[in-house]
Amino acid sequence: MSDSLIYVCGLVAYDGTEYHGFQLQPDVPTIQGALEVALETVIGTHVRVSGAGRTDTGVHASGQVVAMHVPWRHSVQNLQRALNVHLPSSVTVNRLGLAPAGFHPRSSAVSRTYRYTLYDRAWMTDEVAPRCSPLTDRFALYVPRVLDLSAMQTGVGYLIGEHDFATFGQPTQGENTVRRLYRAEWQVAQTPLAPINRYPGRCLVFTVCANGFLRQMVRNLVGVSLAVGRGQWRTEDVQQALVARDRSWCAPPAPAHGLVLESVSYEADLNL
Repeated sequence: MSDSLIYVCGLVAYDGTEYHGFQLQPDVPTIQGALEVALETVIGTHVRVSGAGRTDTGVHASGQVVAMHVPWRHSVQNLQRALNVHLPSSVTVNRLGLAPAGFHPRSSAVSRTYRYTLYDRAWMTDEVAPRCSPLTDRFALYVPRVLDLSAMQTGVGYLIGEHDFATFGQPTQGENTVRRLYRAEWQVAQTPLAPINRYPGRCLVFTVCANGFLRQMVRNLVGVSLAVGRGQWRTEDVQQALVARDRSWCAPPAPAHGLVLESVSYEADLNL
């Protein structure tokens, strides 16, 4: 491979606990910053890394997509290996390949899928509910009570389709708050990890897929679901909040640590 500029895209996973989101910010650790520092160490010059989603502080990712123009004379596989050597253990490049011409990880995206994980008590017992869930608290929200899963699912059902979601978030740029939700679904999940299986109760996962999201939109949707699940909101209150297009109608957002950017879809096959 010649020593010329190549355009590559990659699939990145990270534990966002110690980071102030993906996007570069001064004087605080970010995922973009960690990637750019590692890249500069490998190639000896600074290169800007673009990402598909500007995940918030504390939010994780298993399917963040990035792209960069890199002066590199070796194989793309060698670049991936070198990057992972210099990245912190909380960030890894799972795949790397040549990007198609005109590709941009954010503007070329067709849809994004997020998942939010929480544990509730699942059933009422005479036992005292644990104060916390040590084996799950890093990546899931623990709710020490029984949630009404059926009502939560009914509530988010009002959100499917194209709507003005101004109640549930702020635009990342411009003023357009219209988005199309393809999927919004709560499910009971069985964790495959034996030490935390069925601990401390039921594992609930919210999967939401859309053509784009407003700032904090997913966490706000989970916050509204929690209000419904606790009986603080009626299911029809979700629809009324949506129609209101007013941020003051929204319930408090759910904590960031339960949220994962799972995947980003494109029309082109990126082989990622």
